Amino acid sequence: MTARKGNKFFQEIEVPCYDVDARFRMKPAAFMDFAQELGNMAADGIGFGFDYLQKNGVAWVLSRMHFHFDKAPRWRDKLLLSSWSKGPDGLFFLRDFRLESPEGESFVRCTSSWLLVDTEAHRLFRDPIGAGILALGNEDPDDAIAERAPKVLMPKGIEAEDAGSVMASYSDVDFLGHTNNARYAVWSMDCLDYEDTSSLFVKDVYINFNHEVRPGEPVLLRRVRIATPDGGADCFVEGLLDGRNCFTARIILSASE
Repeated sequence: MTARKGNKFFQEIEVPCYDVDARFRMKPAAFMDFAQELGNMAADGIGFGFDYLQKNGVAWVLSRMHFHFDKAPRWRDKLLLSSWSKGPDGLFFLRDFRLESPEGESFVRCTSSWLLVDTEAHRLFRDPIGAGILALGNEDPDDAIAERAPKVLMPKGIEAEDAGSVMASYSDVDFLGHTNNARYAVWSMDCLDYEDTSSLFVKDVYINFNHEVRPGEPVLLRRVRIATPDGGADCFVEGLLDGRNCFTARIILSASE
């Protein structure tokens, strides 16, 4: 159930047991699941959701995402998730999210960059406003994170190590027939050493979605870990499909919450 105030949409959530780790902290992919569901409902609420766009032969495609944990949500926490469109930024359309307590304490802040894709031509839809598919006036200027989600590249001068491979399967694929965006966070976190992910705190997650992955396609994973002065780690993961980059993630782990 969602509520709307101005151009912001709100949803109450309770962190379930299946979305937390061994220290009862909500997993990064779980936040992405919550965010994409509210994002879909918010897009519907302003008239440009999945059903409307499908009739016009276009679809929203997530391109970049950055979310920052101010405080780790934990099992049974009752929180309020909000989302709003910030409008166009070049070819991107920006959508922010905020996860906080009912009293306003911040847990997670997120910004995301989306593209509109012509589903028949398989290319960017460059002028949706001019074509009348989108309209301005549904935005909110508030920033959960002021800086746009950045381009993520593997560090230069450091050789990435093999982190295994995955094959997109039933559990990875969404209703559009390709790997769901939250699965890239699952793959990335699983590439990291369990000693890190079980003892350190996730502070920032940056993901670039560069090329779709379809069922049955094998993705080669590579990683880089850079120790940080606070005892944490700055970790990079990339997925390669036939030598082509399909995603790159950067996950910053901290020794303290």
